[in-house]
Amino acid sequence: MTLPNNSDNSHLNASSNDALAHRPITSFKAYDIRGELGVNLDEDIAYRIGRAFAQILASQKNDSQGNDTLENSIVIGCDIRDSSEMLKQATIRGIIDAGVDVIDLGMTGTEEVYFGTSHYNALGGIEVTASHNPINYNGLKLVREGSRPISADSGLAEIQALAEQGDFAASTQAGKVVERFDKTAYVDHLMSFIDTDKLVPLKIVINSGNGSAGPTVDLLEQRLQQKNAPIEIIKVHHTPDGSFPNGIPNPMILANRESTKQAVIENKADLGIAFDGDFDRCFLFDAQGEFVEGSYVVGMLAQAFLQKHQGAAIVYDPRVLYNTEALIEEGRGKAVISKSGHSFIKQVMRESGAVYGGEMSAHHYFRDFFYCDSGMIPWLLTIELLSTTGKSLGQLVNERISAYPSSGEINFKLTQAGSDEVISAIEDYFSAQNPEKNTLDGLSLDFGQWRFNIRASNTEPLIRLNIETKGDEQLLAEKTAEIKQWLATQGAEVA
Repeated sequence: MTLPNNSDNSHLNASSNDALAHRPITSFKAYDIRGELGVNLDEDIAYRIGRAFAQILASQKNDSQGNDTLENSIVIGCDIRDSSEMLKQATIRGIIDAGVDVIDLGMTGTEEVYFGTSHYNALGGIEVTASHNPINYNGLKLVREGSRPISADSGLAEIQALAEQGDFAASTQAGKVVERFDKTAYVDHLMSFIDTDKLVPLKIVINSGNGSAGPTVDLLEQRLQQKNAPIEIIKVHHTPDGSFPNGIPNPMILANRESTKQAVIENKADLGIAFDGDFDRCFLFDAQGEFVEGSYVVGMLAQAFLQKHQGAAIVYDPRVLYNTEALIEEGRGKAVISKSGHSFIKQVMRESGAVYGGEMSAHHYFRDFFYCDSGMIPWLLTIELLSTTGKSLGQLVNERISAYPSSGEINFKLTQAGSDEVISAIEDYFSAQNPEKNTLDGLSLDFGQWRFNIRASNTEPLIRLNIETKGDEQLLAEKTAEIKQWLATQGAEVA
């Protein structure tokens, strides 16, 4: 489809354009929009989403006296994928046709859109990204004013309905587009999380996976050098490249961890760091190149924040929790559990005033970053923590891994029964043992010395299993084998 030409205002009322109306959009998910290019995501769809998003946010601003201070603008950025700039421009055309201005941040990570939305006091923000999905996918992540999340139950369905109907309100004047590619204010904010005077000599490997992280890493490196911080950074797969010559940037895939591990070992580095494509997740490797499971990083950062903020609330998800809860109790903090997923974590953090929230999936959320997740803040905090404690990352987490060993997340494809049926059946299977039950997020059963959580994925046709024990690796191995074997009888195959 040829998109509207902005040379005049004749196209601004699209409600009469049948080509824009009543086309189903199947790329809307629970938390964002994600689809296969040319199948359920293209320029037409991006245009209509941009227009619907802008119209709804602008009408809410006009209807609410509390939003009088918001600018009539939407912030937008995109990752390095080859299709992202095209989709971003289509989305921009939709926004300005709704009469709303655009602040274009250029090539960004998702957290830069979070920052820009609050920094510029905008109506909302959009990041065009498919994060770690295959190369033939892309998507849009949306936030409203104050960088607040938008999900299926908080506005995403309304945007989808308007975009599908194409019943757009007329606008008498197109919005304007301004470019704001300077990242200085964003980098200033990141650096405010640490005291560079406390940093000791460290050598770190950073693997950007040819995603969008490279330019921000360069700016942080420059800032550390300006502060005379003795941090040496070795860069792996650093140059942004939308063809992803070294594979899709997804450190959750075991094979993708090898390049970071080898670089740590070869350079005798103190720490390894890897990102996904839009760097909203941060993955850590110790000095032996070993991957550190995300739940132990949550506990480590919770402990670090409680040293600075005594009695603060810490939010965490129920997939793996023994270690995190123990460290929060030890640090005299307030433990607040939340369903996993960014919209839930952010809402619970706001309600509890939590200083930090973490998920085992490597999403880390910060009160002083608009309650949003950042992939850059965790590694900055980690180098400060290594400096102030004088301990290696291994020393900080290995004792905790021994105290509370866990299986890591094991994914299963279902070939027979559905996820609800399997989860109900596993509850029946263990019912005679009278475990403590929690259904906040999937099913959690706690047997005193061990527990597990099993849940359906929100983004993929999978069920996800996590098992942990209190200091008993043999029990962990036995229960992992038992549940895997039982799931196989239900037609579940390890993904």
